[in-house]
Amino acid sequence: MNVDFDVMMDACPTRQVLGRIADKWTMLVVLALDDGTLRFSQLRARIRGVTQKMLTQTLRGLERDGMVSREVYPTVPVTVEYTLTPLGRSLGDAVTVIRNWAYGNMLQIEAARERYDTAQS
Repeated sequence: MNVDFDVMMDACPTRQVLGRIADKWTMLVVLALDDGTLRFSQLRARIRGVTQKMLTQTLRGLERDGMVSREVYPTVPVTVEYTLTPLGRSLGDAVTVIRNWAYGNMLQIEAARERYDTAQS
């Protein structure tokens, strides 16, 4: 662990990183790109429910943070492809663990929600 960072401190820059990687759309983009390079339209089709604006913002943030590379090809219309960088691939490993945890615990979570909602009404 790097002692120069303390996520519990409000000025710690790792909070920005946690905000990025804990975002639902970031996780879904990373999972989608984990299988390989995709064009924007392919990503949007794969991640159901994401708007064009949200996908664009997410991809720009991931590119800025060095997790996604963007390749533009001079075709008509222009073709743009997105690929995980080695840093993005390492995040993909962590996201896969979280996804598998969610799959493995979803029934327990749904039961807990039902108990809670019943007790609240």
